[in-house]
Amino acid sequence: SAHTSRVALPVRHVRRFVMRLAAALLISHGRVARRFGLGPKSRLDMLRNLLTGLVRHERIETTWARADELRTYAERLIDYGKKGDRNEKAMRMANFWLTEKDLIHKLFKMLAPRFSSHNQNYTNMFQIPNRENLDRAKMAVIEFKGNPFPPLIVKQAPNEKTLLNQLLKGYREELKRKKLLKREAETSHEINKETEI
Repeated sequence: SAHTSRVALPVRHVRRFVMRLAAALLISHGRVARRFGLGPKSRLDMLRNLLTGLVRHERIETTWARADELRTYAERLIDYGKKGDRNEKAMRMANFWLTEKDLIHKLFKMLAPRFSSHNQNYTNMFQIPNRENLDRAKMAVIEFKGNPFPPLIVKQAPNEKTLLNQLLKGYREELKRKKLLKREAETSHEINKETEI
């Protein structure tokens, strides 16, 4: 009989764990906004600055949580940009979110036409190695699709010399050989039956 021992956790540790889990669940389902900075104004300023940097450079590096939050706002801004610079609400949104006003022209004349054939997913997000400071924060690169930079993930052409492809090739050849042997055995068996008759 196996004896299982239970470790009793203090109630405060259990409550703290449940609170963290509940907060993470609510954030992931879009019911609660992440808390960045010192309050709502600080969070908004940070998002505006990140969005301005993304529109200017088309690829930025930030923490994963910030990039994940920024992605929603960047895609909405592109949706407004696709409405055109004659749309009053689109102009107000661009004027609010872009802190550098020379980028409004770039949004309407360069980015929006680039994504005119797309309905959604204007950005890519990639995880990169964690930050080296004390916090070891999970880092990410967020970029607009079709930017002028070289791709972060290079797609490699299929290579016959990889181990997996060599194993598959050997397996296919073995199957062919077995089928040929089976056919030869069947035909020789049929020939033997005919000669007996």
